[in-house]
Amino acid sequence: MSRPPNPTRSLGVMVSTPHELLRGELARDGSRPLVTFYDDATGERVELSVTTFDNWVAKTSGLLRDDLSADAGDRVGLLLPPHWQSLVWAGACWALGASVVDSTDDAAVLVTGPDTLQEAAVAGVGEVVALSLRPLGGRFTEPLPIGVLDYAVEVPAHPDVFSPYAPPPAHTPAYEMAGQELDLGELVARARARAEELGVGDRPRLLVTADELPDALLDALLVPLVTGGSAVLVRNERRSGRDERLAAERVTAVA
Repeated sequence: MSRPPNPTRSLGVMVSTPHELLRGELARDGSRPLVTFYDDATGERVELSVTTFDNWVAKTSGLLRDDLSADAGDRVGLLLPPHWQSLVWAGACWALGASVVDSTDDAAVLVTGPDTLQEAAVAGVGEVVALSLRPLGGRFTEPLPIGVLDYAVEVPAHPDVFSPYAPPPAHTPAYEMAGQELDLGELVARARARAEELGVGDRPRLLVTADELPDALLDALLVPLVTGGSAVLVRNERRSGRDERLAAERVTAVA
């Protein structure tokens, strides 16, 4: 049976924002894998289909807008390592029209992992959300600093579907990391250029072992979205097991 055409490229029209790409992939085949995450230090493996990833993005977008009062044009500081939840947070910001940044400067919301928790707690940002980064998105096992929200506690109550009050246009500022500033449309263009650089065609399965979040956002989220593919994102990679993982996950390209 032939697959339906990819709606993100139908009729020659190129979709202009990451969230539109995600929704297009959801319409095409929501059951297929989008991100498979490994942490070789803990033995964790989590696979998120397009539908599951979209659900997490929707819930996180709802948390941002409805509980944290974030809005289009706001800056959200992501003090996070490469991780599947980091990709979710970026997707949620772009659905809302907020910009992801790698600093605390003028941030409306600060999102931290355990390694930067104390730095975030004293940064003077009004809203701080902490991710334990434990397997299965578990809660923190120790009390958090006063005023810091536990993402795993707050996010489940939000709906699995998110509709922005007004879809953010392609020229909306979206990214300020590693000295680079991009809007939503430029993020998509950068991902298309990166796919060409990697030499991948439609629907690749990428192995991504990025050490920094900006690289993971590009290779493990944006490139799969523009190509209709998926990524295997590995944290703390055990290199001796790479060949076995390449075969088991049917990887077609290494980023």
